[in-house]
Amino acid sequence: MEELLEIMSGYYPLSQTTKEALQPLVQYKNIRKNDYFLQAGEVPKYYYFLNKGLAAYYFISKEGDTVIKKFFSNQSLVASTSAIIQEIPSEFSIIALEDCDYLQLPAKQFRALFEKHHDLAMFQLKYLERNWVVAKENLEISLKHEEAKERYLQFLEEYKSIQNRIKQHQIASFLGITPTQLSRIKKELNL
Repeated sequence: MEELLEIMSGYYPLSQTTKEALQPLVQYKNIRKNDYFLQAGEVPKYYYFLNKGLAAYYFISKEGDTVIKKFFSNQSLVASTSAIIQEIPSEFSIIALEDCDYLQLPAKQFRALFEKHHDLAMFQLKYLERNWVVAKENLEISLKHEEAKERYLQFLEEYKSIQNRIKQHQIASFLGITPTQLSRIKKELNL
């Protein structure tokens, strides 16, 4: 719980009163590799904080391909955020790529605290700005204007701490290329 509160306060300082209001909501959980935090079509009910493990946030394209949008590792906040905000079924699934230990916060109760705890609302705003608005815009620019090799080099930089824990086909899915294309890029880069 302390790690979660520290990370949240890194976005916006939380008062002791807010921290105390959050504590009763938090449940400690674990999930096995290949199990789902959330499956597409479900209305998400929780926010998650990964203490330990690795997860992927993905959707299935019209062609039936798995398209990974994001990887989450230790000390990451995980959710189908837009579906939670809109209270609609998620278009995305979140799957554990490794066994995970995590904290679970019920979304409705967490969001209800925003009315009384403005510091928590400011955390949410700062978190969404940094991790969804800015990151999404950068990803969209990258996918539209950069070659696959440049996207792979960016992936290596952004995910250097976990890249050896992710399978090659998952990396290719994230980059929007085939595993064969990824193999060629790695060969060209002598990796």
